[in-house]
Amino acid sequence: MEFQCPLHSEIEAQVLAAALEEQAIPHRIQSFEDRAYNGIFQTQKGWGRIFAPEAYRTTVFEILDDLRSGDLALPDEEGIEVPAKF
Repeated sequence: MEFQCPLHSEIEAQVLAAALEEQAIPHRIQSFEDRAYNGIFQTQKGWGRIFAPEAYRTTVFEILDDLRSGDLALPDEEGIEVPAKF
């Protein structure tokens, strides 16, 4: 069983995906972008959403909360942890 959570931007989706991949948490991301309708669904529904197994719900929400509050740090190319706040 999967749960889903809304995402606010493409950057948020990319940073969250990197954090989940680092912890080997399976997930998939869906964007609401539809070029035929010039992004109308993104203004109504948000950028997109993430799906993950129910067993990881708490972990995913903790990571997402840390990301949104600016407490999440990811290593850059040189291995230095950089805050993921955007």
